[in-house]
Amino acid sequence: YVEVNRQRHTKSLLVMPQSLMLDWEVENFSALTELHFEKIAEYNAEVVLLGTGNKHQFLHPKVYQALSNKSIPLECMTTAAACRTYNILMSEGRNVLTALIL
Repeated sequence: YVEVNRQRHTKSLLVMPQSLMLDWEVENFSALTELHFEKIAEYNAEVVLLGTGNKHQFLHPKVYQALSNKSIPLECMTTAAACRTYNILMSEGRNVLTALIL
């Protein structure tokens, strides 16, 4: 689970400084598709962090092409590392979106 604002979450979610999206329907890393990143691109974040679960994994660039088309960088890391990195970037006032696979 992850804890956001003292609430525990056990399903994958999207987190931004101003919002929390609990309807991100991703059960595991291998389920990610281009459609997931098209939705993420709509939020126009400065950077996207992808928490890939307990294991660090990388996506094929084709899967996150929607982000590349908008010049939004994607950083893949474990979910725990994504949470830590999100907190740092958010504290700097950055418009960061973190997609967490749980």
